[in-house]
Amino acid sequence: MNDINTVVFDLGGVLIDWNPDYVYREIIPDEKERKWFYDNICTPDWNEEQDAGRSLHEATELLVKKFPEHEFNIRSYYGNWEKMLGGPIHDTVEILRHLKYDTNKKLYALTNWSHETFPVALQRYDFLHWFDGRLVSGEEKTRKPFVDIYQKLVNRFNIEPSKAIYVDDNARNLFPAKELGFTTIHFHNAQQFKQALKESGIDFN
Repeated sequence: MNDINTVVFDLGGVLIDWNPDYVYREIIPDEKERKWFYDNICTPDWNEEQDAGRSLHEATELLVKKFPEHEFNIRSYYGNWEKMLGGPIHDTVEILRHLKYDTNKKLYALTNWSHETFPVALQRYDFLHWFDGRLVSGEEKTRKPFVDIYQKLVNRFNIEPSKAIYVDDNARNLFPAKELGFTTIHFHNAQQFKQALKESGIDFN
């Protein structure tokens, strides 16, 4: 495993804390009602269409038309989106810093993220500029776990999957990377991630 020369990071849940609860705990204080809203109105599937390139305006108006009685709560999703960013996951950022400045590894980001909201993160978090390259789903009009976005990553940055690690907090997103030949790490926390990198031959001394 000592021939690993590349590490590819997912962003949300690995390097950046993102959670709609940071907005909706105030708007919908009851946990069961809030869960119902996520399961039935502003659902993960709906959000992923924006990750794949649908405009925030189109997405919002679609739901308002379908659920007019929930208009305020629906418009609050992107109206307050920046408040859903909870900040950096600092321990993982320190791992990224080590890889950037203390090793010769190539570093890339592969993220499911709307092309309209990603510039906010780019402006807010300096470490997003440490990567040798980034692939943002909303800019590519496709998303994880569709295999074409992983193939685009490999082709665009000349990555050799057999010499690369891909880390993601969503297990679903690991399977296409594994099929392409990446070593995959299911992220749970920074300590576990660091140990997995060590087991793959990356030095932390």
